Amino acid sequence: MAQLQITRFGGVEVLQLANQELTAPASGEVLLDVIYAAVNPVDAKTRAGLGWAAAQHKDDLPWTPGFDVCGLVQAVGSSVTDFAVGQRVCGMVFRGGAYASHLLALADDLLPVPETISSEQAAALPLAGLTAWQGLFEHGQLQAGETVLISAAAGGVGHLAVQLAKQAGAKVIASASASNHAFLRELGADQVVDYHDNDAMAALKGQLDLVFDLVGFDSGLSALSLLKAGGRQVTVPTVTAPQIKEAAATQGKTALGMMVHPDRTALATLLEKCAAGDLQVHISTIYPLSEGANAHLAIESGRTRGKLLLNPRVVKGKN
Repeated sequence: MAQLQITRFGGVEVLQLANQELTAPASGEVLLDVIYAAVNPVDAKTRAGLGWAAAQHKDDLPWTPGFDVCGLVQAVGSSVTDFAVGQRVCGMVFRGGAYASHLLALADDLLPVPETISSEQAAALPLAGLTAWQGLFEHGQLQAGETVLISAAAGGVGHLAVQLAKQAGAKVIASASASNHAFLRELGADQVVDYHDNDAMAALKGQLDLVFDLVGFDSGLSALSLLKAGGRQVTVPTVTAPQIKEAAATQGKTALGMMVHPDRTALATLLEKCAAGDLQVHISTIYPLSEGANAHLAIESGRTRGKLLLNPRVVKGKN
């Protein structure tokens, strides 16, 4: 099988294709023929040697990244009864490995893909969808009638969070570059502001119950001033969460960092929303597996709309 591996930490040049022998699934595993794998910011951060996944895998490089997958079941382990050969499944595979033509995944990480959902959507939804869901509702405790600011709102997590927050009855303010404003209004944002426009951002001061911060760093620190007294902020980039939490405490506000966790119940709900047409998953670009470096460069630019995918069935643009 083909795998796109991180051979060492560094720039995109450390991503290298390798061939490995297929192995049979263990008792609780499923062998997947991968249709698509999603590219997430955590993949690029790990490749660069940053964050929890880099710390976890620093001693077992080369390592194959990729936490989102949609694929066809090729074989099942002896204790797996929920899936059959040929079935289309998806999930967030927390041990990684989805940048590959085949993947051994834990059966507990997977769910069947409804017929009305495309394989592209099924691969793109799990990690970003769960991050949006958990950030808004588990950590952020967003309630109907509250006002939430979502930063990087046109990105993979952000564009899903806009829809989920609106459906929950919140007033949704989306922060994005001007080129994405129409896109976000179509998704249901009540107000869209350009994060480059200091006056527009400052005008939000004291209006927000919740900030869902997908940028961190100086942007995350500045967003604290926009919260109402006693307001709360959920920051996804974990590297800056401690600094933002400390600053929030001095202002009488609450901030916390979060890291997404597997949740089959929540993922099933998200898949149902997608199948019903209530949740749109935007795919901007699909890259051949061999062009994973270009996908990483794109996601590191911070200017992607929606999600990026890798197709392991295409090499160098040819079937």
